[in-house]
Amino acid sequence: MTEERKKGGTDKVLNERQTALFTRLHEILSTEKPLRGTEISVEEEKYLSGFGLLTRKPLLVLLNLGEGQAAPQLAPSKVEGVQTDSPIIALQGKLEMEIAQLPPNDASVFMQEYNITELSLNRMIKISYDLLNQQSFFTVGEDEVRAWTTRRGATSVEAAGTIHTDLAHGFVRAEVVACQDLLELGGMVEAKAKGKLRLEGKEYIVKDGDIVHIRFNI
Repeated sequence: MTEERKKGGTDKVLNERQTALFTRLHEILSTEKPLRGTEISVEEEKYLSGFGLLTRKPLLVLLNLGEGQAAPQLAPSKVEGVQTDSPIIALQGKLEMEIAQLPPNDASVFMQEYNITELSLNRMIKISYDLLNQQSFFTVGEDEVRAWTTRRGATSVEAAGTIHTDLAHGFVRAEVVACQDLLELGGMVEAKAKGKLRLEGKEYIVKDGDIVHIRFNI
């Protein structure tokens, strides 16, 4: 980068901005602090997109407790090796693994006995999605229901591209119905009859749990 700047490079201003950014990040890392709390502009995000800097990734702390062991009342800053306000989940790994292998009725009894309102795996998934700013939408066919992951705030065209790039290129409309509406009504025909199935354009913001069918033409 230094040689490019001396020669004029591909873009002298761009090189200087990148150099300033990486110098700032290097100074932070030199103090043994992670980068995940560092403010990064939208433009700087583009510079960093291909680097996968480890300490910029969100952090979820898991405390694996023994059966009957109470969860410690610790702030994130008090957990060894954690310097940020990272979420903490306390779980009884062995016990919850055994409960997860039981039939639903038996599992419910054991969860009540051990005062477990929700299995930690479910909480881990929810919090992980929050940390990564991700959500799921679904495609429903006669023989398959499939979940797809996309960023929160993604448009219907982005969601189409998640399924296949051809769907994004030839996008015409998206048929959308909320998952809960479909479950309550029993099917697509009923959802359409009740006005819950709607057509959306390219700028529609996909919601978590949406069921999406892409109309396309190539």
